[in-house]
Parts: sequence; C-alpha cells; structure tokens
Amino acid sequence: MAPKHWLMKAEPDSRVVKGKDVKFSVDDFEAVKTTPWEGVRNAEARNLMKEMKVGDKVLFYHSNCKNPALCACAQVTKEAHPDYTAWDPSHPYYDAKTDKENPKWYMVEVTFGSRAKHFVPLSLLRNIASSSEPPEEVAYIGQDGAKAIKAGMALVTRGRLSVQRVEEDTWEIIEQLAERGGWEEAGTSKPKTKSQPKGKAKSSGSKQARGRKKAIEHENEENGGSESDTEQLDAGEAVDEKKLSRRKRKAPEDADEDFKPRRSARARR
Repeated sequence: MAPKHWLMKAEPDSRVVKGKDVKFSVDDFEAVKTTPWEGVRNAEARNLMKEMKVGDKVLFYHSNCKNPALCACAQVTKEAHPDYTAWDPSHPYYDAKTDKENPKWYMVEVTFGSRAKHFVPLSLLRNIASSSEPPEEVAYIGQDGAKAIKAGMALVTRGRLSVQRVEEDTWEIIEQLAERGGWEEAGTSKPKTKSQPKGKAKSSGSKQARGRKKAIEHENEENGGSESDTEQLDAGEAVDEKKLSRRKRKAPEDADEDFKPRRSARARR
C-alpha cells in the first residue's frame, strides 16, 4: 500500500505550561531525531493519527509564530498507541477524564527526515491558492501545481486543525517549492491586501476579531471541545499580534532541565 501524506504542527517559540516549556522547533526535532507526538487533545486530530501507518510521510510545520511555515519532512515510525502523558498529573496536558484502562488519547512516533532547503511559508501558500495563476517567482509549479495547493492542502482551507491530510500531488508540489524556493529574494510570499482608510482599520479589525471568536466558539460547541483543545491562530491568521506576543513566555530558570521539548496541544486542533 502506498504511503499516505500528512501535516503535523508544532510551536517553535517558548511557551510555558505548568512550568514546562512546550516549544518544539525544527531544530529540536532534528536534534532528538525520533519523538512521540504526545499531547494532542482534539478528537479529530487524534482520529487522523489513528489512521497513520508506519512509512507514512509527514510535513513538519511551525505554527503559532511570527512566520508559520513548512520546515521539514518526517516519517511515521510507530503507529497509534495510548498517550501516557494524558494520565500523568505533572504533564502540561494531563487529562483527568482518561486513565490507563480506558485511554482516550493516542499518539504516534515520528522520525525526522530532512530539513527543507527553503521553508515554505503559509503566506506563500495562501497567495498561490488565492490566485488564478502561481506568482511569477514560483511559476515552475504551473497551474496544475497551484490547483493542487488549493484543492489538496487543508492548511489553506481550514488551517486550525493541527494534524491534517495532504494529497500526494500536493506533497510533490511542496517538495518542489522547498527545494527550489525563489520567493525570498522577490518578496512575494505575503498575500496582497487592499489598503483601507486609517479611520476604519480599527473598526474592521474589531469586527474580524469578533467574527473569528464566534466561529471558534461555535466549532468548539459542535465538537464538544474545550479551550485547551483549541489551536492558537497562526501569525497569518492572528487578530492581534500584541495578544499573540503576550502568550509567549520564556521558560523560568528553575525549569526542569531534563524535560524534553514537547509540542503544544494548545497549538493543535
């Protein structure tokens, strides 16, 4: 059976939960090589991991940061098994409603493959997906490549889910982008936005913030989720960058030095 393709998110910036720094960057991943993907506390993301098989390919993505981007390729090396951190009271994402005899949460094991030669930013993918033709600097992907990004990449259609499917033809286009680059020098990775009068900017932003908040609350109600299940918005989706910056904290000096970097369940959905 041909391997399936997935995208998995992690936070590259320090953020402390219960005294532990939950950041997990591409540098951390490359250093540890193989890691359990623990801490997922969303039912849909969990169910997707339960579908994964050894040999499936994974795109590693930096989320909830200033420059969200696809950073590396990895591979599933152990299939879904109970996430023991859920019943560990000292773990940042302890869940008192689950136990060893009746596990609710699962995790897979993922092994680092290779770092992307060019990190592929979310802003570029959105720019490609929103255009009738790919930007000139990445014209090498062609119209079919642009269609593959738009149709086969949940990241640009429902970006908040932290574990996502990726279609095979979309994976191949991402590989091309990661290998060839071309947008860094031209500065075309950011999607074009219409300017608006200064007096109306604050009001419009406020309305967008309220709209996003209501959408998140509505989706949580439908999924039976809690605040801890909700992924923080990527920088490209952020309503207020000042609020985002306040959520980031450096680990205290007396933090447990033996604690390995972990991916944040709050950053996944």
